[in-house]
Amino acid sequence: MKRKRFHLLKRKVFQKLQRNRLRFSFITVCIAFLFFVAGCGESPPPSSPLQKGKSPAVEKRKVEAVKVAEKKEIEKKEEMEYTYNPVGKPDPFKHFIQLTPIREASRSVPLTPLQKYEISQLKLVAIITTPEGNIALVEDSAGKGYFLKKGTGIGKNDGKVKKILKDKVIIEEVYEDIFGQKKVNEISLFLHRIEEGGES
Repeated sequence: MKRKRFHLLKRKVFQKLQRNRLRFSFITVCIAFLFFVAGCGESPPPSSPLQKGKSPAVEKRKVEAVKVAEKKEIEKKEEMEYTYNPVGKPDPFKHFIQLTPIREASRSVPLTPLQKYEISQLKLVAIITTPEGNIALVEDSAGKGYFLKKGTGIGKNDGKVKKILKDKVIIEEVYEDIFGQKKVNEISLFLHRIEEGGES
């Protein structure tokens, strides 16, 4: 009886010891694992013997220089890839208001002497009043005179005499702007009267 009790007691103690050993070894393994995981995240990468002498400021400058170089390279690529498409855009080298006569291309009648001058080259010297309408007299730089009536063609930009008033002649030029729209430009030639003591 005593032997049986002794053996039972011995067996229980042995089982308890085994359980405690298993628990102890399990706890030890868990602690070791936690230390290992915590150590992997915090440990700095091993530095080579060449990098030990370099300061963080030098490293930072190098990284910034590389970034700037990469940025410039990307900008160059973007600049090289751009191509200008002139469709629907005005020509930047032409005048904003371009006096292009509309009938110039389809002209079949030869030019009159008055249509070979710029209007600014002509001088209004007299206006004659008649029952049929006023008549104007203009001179070129050489002193040669020409008569103007309403509707007379004048100037290089296909101008027409619109009105002849008492003191001026109104000339109308029809042209296309850079957008292809018809525009009217009015130019006035004023009469210079001869006063006492000379010309005004």
